[in-house]
Amino acid sequence: MPQNIVVTGASAGIGRATARLFARRGANITLVARGREGLDAAADEVEELGGRPLVQVADTADPQQVEDLADMAEQTFGPIDVWVNCAFTSVFAPFDEIPPEEYKRVTEVTYLGFVNGTRTALRRMLPRDHGTIVQVGSALGERAIPLQSAYCGAKHAVNGFTSSLRVELLHRHSGVHITIAQMPAVNTPQFSWVRSRLPRHPQPVPPIYQPEVAARGVLHAADHPKRKQYYIGAPTLATIWANRLAPALLDRYLARTGFDAQQTDKPAPQGPDNLFSPADAPSGRDYGAHGEFDDASHNHSWQAALARHPTMTAAAVGAGLVAAAAGARRGISGGARGGS
Repeated sequence: MPQNIVVTGASAGIGRATARLFARRGANITLVARGREGLDAAADEVEELGGRPLVQVADTADPQQVEDLADMAEQTFGPIDVWVNCAFTSVFAPFDEIPPEEYKRVTEVTYLGFVNGTRTALRRMLPRDHGTIVQVGSALGERAIPLQSAYCGAKHAVNGFTSSLRVELLHRHSGVHITIAQMPAVNTPQFSWVRSRLPRHPQPVPPIYQPEVAARGVLHAADHPKRKQYYIGAPTLATIWANRLAPALLDRYLARTGFDAQQTDKPAPQGPDNLFSPADAPSGRDYGAHGEFDDASHNHSWQAALARHPTMTAAAVGAGLVAAAAGARRGISGGARGGS
């Protein structure tokens, strides 16, 4: 039987790339976002790749809309197997330049949207004792950076709430699993439609990865949900460990470099932003999965690939250590013979 999948934020970026991967498996996919143009284009892609799409225009900040789309998903395809929370929005600006209503909106979508999706999924999965929830997280959920205080705060909150829920599920010996895929900088359309008060065009902090790298991480997390979290990309792992080992030093480094690193040399975008209404509404256009940084983005991550195959990686490392030890012994014995 094909899996029944729900992907929020499916009209662009990581959510859209994730829907494509599930479609290649022949999955039934409920595509959720606010933007009709992006959702319709994503549905066409899902069909072309062998999946069955269901388009649901909804704002995940509204719990009732999330409940309604879940009802429709199960009426159409049957019980939900995997729920992927990916929808978000943000504001690029210093904290004191973000009005309260904008801060609230980012929090409602990027944090409470995940809470709403998780609650709705659990209402259906817990009675069946089956199902998986994947949160699309970020390295910024552990190591905050300047100019993204609303987004960083929301991603920190997602980490905390998910960890608490995961322990509750373990306590209940539940067959429902929840995990997080922590993302690096990804080339998504958000940098073209995010609300920004920066003087120049916003960009992800390099190194940048394509959405397909992130999507492969989400798919792996959905297939292996018993781990607490997955780090996608070496920069994610490096950022998190640097923050744990030398947080004060990292603070000073980001204070010096973090402003320029998040801006290109181009002027700030002049088009509509997607904070309160979708940029890909019927009057807009489909932005696709990729942003404007294809030329600077990586299509593969060796770290993420190794993380998907821990047994093979451990075996290879073990074999390398054995070979290195054998070589060292030969060198020592050869040196001893030469000196005798």
